[in-house]
Amino acid sequence: MCYHNSYYMLGCSILLLITIVTPTFGQGEKAETLVGHWTFEKGEEFEDLTGNFPEITLKEAAIEDGKLNIDPGKWAITSGYTGPDIEEKTLVSWVIMDDLDVQAGSILTIDRLSDPTFDGIVFGERQKRRWMAGSGWFHRTKDPEPGFEEKKTGELVMIAISYGDDNGTAHVVLYRNGDKIGDYTFGQFVVFANKDAEVIWGKRHGSVAGGPGDLDVQIEDSRIYATVLSQAEIKRLMPNTLDVEAHGKLSTTWARLKTM
Repeated sequence: MCYHNSYYMLGCSILLLITIVTPTFGQGEKAETLVGHWTFEKGEEFEDLTGNFPEITLKEAAIEDGKLNIDPGKWAITSGYTGPDIEEKTLVSWVIMDDLDVQAGSILTIDRLSDPTFDGIVFGERQKRRWMAGSGWFHRTKDPEPGFEEKKTGELVMIAISYGDDNGTAHVVLYRNGDKIGDYTFGQFVVFANKDAEVIWGKRHGSVAGGPGDLDVQIEDSRIYATVLSQAEIKRLMPNTLDVEAHGKLSTTWARLKTM
């Protein structure tokens, strides 16, 4: 009877563990391909959780309540990438827009140090209150169709842009909350090499000295995947995944299992 009780408790614990873990499976789609990840949470406010970028430098922007708070004229940057060359990629950011009429900035840009090449999730530069895949000299930029015009502030929104290599031409797909809002093949596919990349929030592109564009936005989570995520994978993404609380629950559950 004792053995039966032990097996019963073990089974219940495993079911509990599955219940805890299952919601996180979709939250880390292709997590092994992450080359940049920022949650802005307390204790890791300035850190890229992959370790490929140095700590964020705030250019008058602020990190508050687990969010990067960007106001007009303020921005943030991390310069000096040490990871593998970034070829095909997906840029993802979760944001809360505070003012839809502050425009032409980026919620996540990857920028070369050696020349003006960049790719970024840009808001309202060519079309008012609409998202686009910003790029140097618009080399990989088309106005997305159907696109999406933001009309509300204060809502958490996920924007993702994937960049595939179509025989040397960039295949660009834009998503808002997992819904496709643009898909085109245009411009030269580019690579961001080790030691020749930086990430910028707020400005559209630039350097530690500054750059064009502004935003009024709170950024909850930003990621760079070194792969093209599918629409289904993007729909399963969630911000701030496997946080300290989740890790604690997992650790506690495993500890109980070990003592049975």
